[in-house]
Amino acid sequence: MKTTKILAPTDLSKLSRAALRYAVETALAQGSEVLVYNVISEDGDWLDKHDALNPAYALIPKQKLRLDEFVKETCAEFIGKVRIRQSVEVGVPYKAIVNKAGEENTDLIVMSTHGRTGIEQFMLGSVTAKVVARAGCPVLSIRP
Repeated sequence: MKTTKILAPTDLSKLSRAALRYAVETALAQGSEVLVYNVISEDGDWLDKHDALNPAYALIPKQKLRLDEFVKETCAEFIGKVRIRQSVEVGVPYKAIVNKAGEENTDLIVMSTHGRTGIEQFMLGSVTAKVVARAGCPVLSIRP
């Protein structure tokens, strides 16, 4: 499958590094672009998506710096060899990821799974599982 755009959602955890590296390595091999995407989680029920009063929006500038550092630490050797864009938004993570993939006409989503099983998985759900169930493109789940 030839990909031109890969969405690489990350929560900036150590566990998500493997998926980001895989996305960037795949992009290098196929001449693709990678959009590294971070969602500042909020439940979305109490304020409108674009409400300036939502306190989560104040976190975006600092989170953009954290994302930039995360990308540099994880993929330093690929910078300049692969087109990498970065985006930080506020929202419900699985919904935001699925929406971003659609908006960007993404060919592939590459994301990590944190390896929860059993009752923990059942009670908490999984952002990755929810994305897999709803995405309009293939989702590659990387287990660290």
